Amino acid sequence: MNLHTWWIFAVTVFVLCGTPGPNMLHVMTRSVRVGFRRSVAAMAGCLTALVLALTISAAGLGAVLKASPLVFDVLRYAGVAYLVYLGIKAWRGGDAPLDVGSSEAVVTPTLRRVLFRDGFIIGISNPKLLLFASAFLPQFVDLSQPQLPQFVVLVATFALMEVFWYAVYAAGGHSLAGYLSRPGLRKVFDRVVGTIFIGFGVLLLRARV
Repeated sequence: MNLHTWWIFAVTVFVLCGTPGPNMLHVMTRSVRVGFRRSVAAMAGCLTALVLALTISAAGLGAVLKASPLVFDVLRYAGVAYLVYLGIKAWRGGDAPLDVGSSEAVVTPTLRRVLFRDGFIIGISNPKLLLFASAFLPQFVDLSQPQLPQFVVLVATFALMEVFWYAVYAAGGHSLAGYLSRPGLRKVFDRVVGTIFIGFGVLLLRARV
């Protein structure tokens, strides 16, 4: 695809991906609780959901979602419920048992599945991602050229930018973990994170097609 077009897309996506949102907050909190290395499973879950959503949108199904308010609402309410659930869980410190000790501890298959699952649900629970992708990606596609290779480049670029910011947020969370060993600070952190997740849920509840 045209290099100038790709460059504009890459810069725009870089800024968008770096903006704090449910995915980035989730990756950061997983790194705080289970360490950077083990939080990779959560990153993989979020990334899988993102790539799936972008692929679906590239296939034109985002337009179907936009044309079906009932389907959009079902996905939206499910996303709201899960974000509020995570917010309440974080507020109460209910996900603390996921912290299985030192960063050298073995990553069990069960823990990896839990981290991947939660990351995937966080990533896929926002139906606005489909609508955003279906409206945003086509603007950078040259209809006079083969479209599939262009979509592959765009989705791959989006994924690479997302992974970069996952690593940044996870590294920040890992560094922050050292300061949260004091119960008082940990409690404040849990409640701030819980409030933010519930806030994301409220914003999603107000979303419209």
